[in-house]
Amino acid sequence: MTSSDTPPTLRVGLVQMRSGREAGANLEAARALVREAARDGAQYVQTPETTNLMELDRALLFDKLAAEEDDITLAALRETARELKIHLHIGSLALKVSENRAVNRAFLIDPEGEITARYDKIHMFDVDLGNGESYRESTAYRPGERAVVAEVGAVPLGLTICYDLRFPALYRALAEAGAKVLTVPAAFTRPTGEAHWQVLLRARAIENGAYVLAAAQGGRHENGRETYGHSLIVDPWGRVIAEGGTDPGIILAEIDLAEVASARARIPSLTHGRRFEVAGPGQAGHLHVVGASS
Repeated sequence: MTSSDTPPTLRVGLVQMRSGREAGANLEAARALVREAARDGAQYVQTPETTNLMELDRALLFDKLAAEEDDITLAALRETARELKIHLHIGSLALKVSENRAVNRAFLIDPEGEITARYDKIHMFDVDLGNGESYRESTAYRPGERAVVAEVGAVPLGLTICYDLRFPALYRALAEAGAKVLTVPAAFTRPTGEAHWQVLLRARAIENGAYVLAAAQGGRHENGRETYGHSLIVDPWGRVIAEGGTDPGIILAEIDLAEVASARARIPSLTHGRRFEVAGPGQAGHLHVVGASS
């Protein structure tokens, strides 16, 4: 193997936040932590879901939301990426697309401050947790319809957001499309995070032989919501190599795509997918289901 054939490495930094109800204050907090990660050598920095605003009240949310072209957080963080010469992944921003509909949109920004990819969260968090917490993301947000793989240098990233984590077919599709790193910026609730956060992230890494990078919101927010935190970096064998707590801060790690090749060679499940049929009680015929592509 020549030096030009050597799989790339990348120093990554994940920003953990506790975003509140004011975009300006959230921006300053995000920018300070992004700069800290860059000072510590991160070439790629990821912020969590809804970096710009955490607001559950629909009326207040739409009073504060801006369209993409007017959003102060996006403009400022593009300038920060340009200043620091880093790849900056804004885990997501809440953005207005009409008078009564928003999107939960991620952005990948290159070291020149240019937007190289956008991803709108596909799966809406509409749940009743049984402890009095209830969420209806679909009442305010329009779901995305397109999976996205983008590149940071020579490193292909699959873009997802938070609740997407519970839909493994999305991650398999991203891996089959070339992603070697899967990203899951999130604002997991504390109850669901305690139960499922680490095991789901490790499962997505193991299933696809990919690194998983998940920057999180953590702690009790101004709007009363409590998020789990514990930002996580998982290697392609499912090992946790860096983890945050519940307070704002950063975690860092070096990722090596040779580890992806090694994991996929040891368990080559990406090449073993088959089409199959499922038959259930009372069905007149078979329901055709697609597994991983062959």
